[in-house]
Amino acid sequence: MRVTIYDYGAGNLHSLAKALDTPGREVLVNEDLRAALDTDVLVLPGVGAFTPAAIRMAAAREAARDALLNGLPCLGICLGMQLLFDESEEGPGEGLGVVPGRVTRLRAAQLPQIGWNALDDATDPLFAASSLRTAYYANSFVCRPQNTDTVVAWSTHESDRFAAAVRVHNVLGVQFHPEKSSAPGVAFVHQFLDRFSKG
Repeated sequence: MRVTIYDYGAGNLHSLAKALDTPGREVLVNEDLRAALDTDVLVLPGVGAFTPAAIRMAAAREAARDALLNGLPCLGICLGMQLLFDESEEGPGEGLGVVPGRVTRLRAAQLPQIGWNALDDATDPLFAASSLRTAYYANSFVCRPQNTDTVVAWSTHESDRFAAAVRVHNVLGVQFHPEKSSAPGVAFVHQFLDRFSKG
């Protein structure tokens, strides 16, 4: 199984690559989005800001959107989840539009949200299979999907309840960092990959 992390040039991907790397899986990092689509599972990492990432993705945006809507499995983490949406209050640029909706600033006095937070109403089987009940966050912006039926887990920061995870077809977006969420978070990533393992 080839797992490709799309690197939009935003930071260290070591902990994420380590979480993804298990026997039988080849983890690749590619700075070319169009080339990164030639994979079994695409991962959009959670480091960076919306506008620079959207600019880097622009040339292959339609190809990436089509690939995800046509079944390419994808895990979007933090910023990676936000890039699955249409647009962001953080700055200009188009997201992939796989999940209709926009990204807005958390309605909270203390920003960014950094640290552990509970996961509520987690309906996707991945959460039960991995025993992931709390997760590690580092964010000031969150996703507001047009259709809340896409939300498969929620969290609340101060009084703002937001989508902790969304799912559309084989695309899963998580606002938290599973690779930094201790053993259950890494188990969550492995459970996601196991869904698409061949053989």
